[in-house]
Amino acid sequence: SMPQEAFQVHGLGDDFLRDKPVFKRIGQAFLDFIGDAKLIIHNAAFDMKFLNAELGWMGLPQIPWEQAIDTLEIARRRFPGSPASLDALCRRFNIDNSSRTLHGALLDSEILAEVYLELIGGRQPDFSLKVVEKAPEPGQDMGNWRPKPRPTPLPSRLTEAEKNAHATFVGGMGDTAIWRKYDA
Repeated sequence: SMPQEAFQVHGLGDDFLRDKPVFKRIGQAFLDFIGDAKLIIHNAAFDMKFLNAELGWMGLPQIPWEQAIDTLEIARRRFPGSPASLDALCRRFNIDNSSRTLHGALLDSEILAEVYLELIGGRQPDFSLKVVEKAPEPGQDMGNWRPKPRPTPLPSRLTEAEKNAHATFVGGMGDTAIWRKYDA
């Protein structure tokens, strides 16, 4: 029977879980599915202990700690002393989590994907490559500042085959692809 405390966290009751497989029935399929891919986890120490305990009871190999990327750890390093819960990071990055009333795996993973992109600087409002002539003063916001281009560009180290492969790839994106703006 599902303990009431756990039910209040995730909302999964006995009626919902009755026809779902237990971990020992899907453990090997889970390992096959993840392979050696990196696992993006918020509070990885917590989840990895549970996963590896279940795998250990089944006699299956453990997931190496190095395979997990812990967004809680990244957030604590980037914003020391600030709240680093998933909800707090959603507020910090203006990510809509209004439909998150319980701790649900699917919704949490979708939200975590957005949080992770913010944490690593991958979600950019634009693809600006413009050059600003004057560097910001120390302590000023860096904004869109980029260093000036080199006076003499570095020679390309791409082979003709690589250049052709790239041109073919970009060509398959269609005429509106942003890369077309930067073709030389």
